Amino acid sequence: MTSYLSRGEDLTEENSKDWSFTSHIGEDLRGANLSGANLRRAILDKADLEGADLSGADLRNASLRGANLMKAALDGADLRGARMVKARLGLSNLQGARLDGADMRGIRGRYAIWREANWWDATMDESLTKALSKKWPREQS
Repeated sequence: MTSYLSRGEDLTEENSKDWSFTSHIGEDLRGANLSGANLRRAILDKADLEGADLSGADLRNASLRGANLMKAALDGADLRGARMVKARLGLSNLQGARLDGADMRGIRGRYAIWREANWWDATMDESLTKALSKKWPREQS
């Protein structure tokens, strides 16, 4: 794994907010502050994003296959069309995240916070769908 940042390094400076169309495969991004960052179509496969702040980030069509997102803040993130196959999302906060068309097959995320996230519009394993429908039911309008 490539170490790219020191723990907690702030990446919200204007010159580093745009990581769109960049590759960070296998990089150590633990605790990184990517809040509100443009990560559209970024490749973060197998990256270690444990405890990272991705709240409000634009991750549309990003690739996060096998990424470690344990304890990550993804609240309000736009994950439409993201490829998150086999990502680890345990204890993550996905409150209010947009998940339309996200591929979340094989993820571990039963103990994440899914409040107001549209998990039902993502593709995921039936066992996780059943668990989420009990704990975070789809609100009827």
